[in-house]
Amino acid sequence: MRKSFLPCSSLRALSLPPLLAVLFLAAASGRSQTPAYEFNDSHFHLTNFNQEGPSIRDFLAMMDGKAGRVAIFGSPFQQQWSYRIDGDRAPTYYLHSDAPLYYYSFIDASIAMAYKSLSKEQQARFDPMIIGFNPSDMHASEHIRRVLQTFPGVFTGIGELIIHKEFVSGKIPGQVPSLDDPALDRILDFCAESGLLVILHNDIDIPFAQAILKEGTEPAYLSQLKALFKRHPNTTIIWAHTGLGRVVAPSKNHLAIVEAILRDSAFRHVCVDISWDETAKYIVATPETTKQWADLIQRYPDRFLFGSDTAAPADQSKYFHTFNMYAPLWNSLDSETSRKVRLTNYERLFDQARRKVRTWESAHVPIAAN
Repeated sequence: MRKSFLPCSSLRALSLPPLLAVLFLAAASGRSQTPAYEFNDSHFHLTNFNQEGPSIRDFLAMMDGKAGRVAIFGSPFQQQWSYRIDGDRAPTYYLHSDAPLYYYSFIDASIAMAYKSLSKEQQARFDPMIIGFNPSDMHASEHIRRVLQTFPGVFTGIGELIIHKEFVSGKIPGQVPSLDDPALDRILDFCAESGLLVILHNDIDIPFAQAILKEGTEPAYLSQLKALFKRHPNTTIIWAHTGLGRVVAPSKNHLAIVEAILRDSAFRHVCVDISWDETAKYIVATPETTKQWADLIQRYPDRFLFGSDTAAPADQSKYFHTFNMYAPLWNSLDSETSRKVRLTNYERLFDQARRKVRTWESAHVPIAAN
């Protein structure tokens, strides 16, 4: 059947405002509009601790309908399968074995090649992140540089960069990562130079701190973390989970600590994500806690991002799990703040990083300019 179209003169006769006229024309011509996604995901692992997960195309199918753009990375660690310890049971998670973890550098090439297999339109929905390096190694910054030189036009940032993480840090042979390590400073200095955005995981405290420390004791890693932030004012940092974890619970003054960081002009380059269902469980634990978090987020609406922190989801329901957990929070925020946390803060930060990294590559990687 032949479609009929209204001429411009007919629109003028209807006296429609310009925006309504555009929408009217699109509807009349049968053209589809840009999908109205519910969220962008600032924190997603395509692979698990055994470097297994869905293909990037299968994950695209999971995204459809809700997720617009995704900061995508694998796991920086491989969980060793020690037959002496685990026999025929191949562990896939760091809590499933006493065997150590080790850094898995091939993950960066794997993510890059998966990204490059997509069409340009599909690529635009992803922001790959570099993660296959040891942050206690002074050579780590050179690894990041080589990844950019080998895969120009691909990466937007680094992360999830893990320093102190409950049970993980102690399973890595050799030096435990540290916030005071000059190797970490070299990494963040290079990120400032190249424009790479940083997703940093650093627990605010030790595991089970509330059960063993005196009331009012400062979280174990807070001072070091703030000092790191201050040393790198030109590096855009997203602090993952606001420092919380499975057994790193919020102290009574946790929101005050987070707000003090957000309020301090020395930390204006620092944002926080509320990724991970283990974080969500604290935020939506009760109507009171949800309201407290909503009030904080609405005071600093440009500084929070949603992330799923899902790893290797098997299906769409598993991928949307964290987002759906936050329903009480979304209902507690005003519409503009909710949109910023779910969508536009991601676009602002990751678009800025994309531009800066592509500019650095054009100056330092000859092939990137061609």
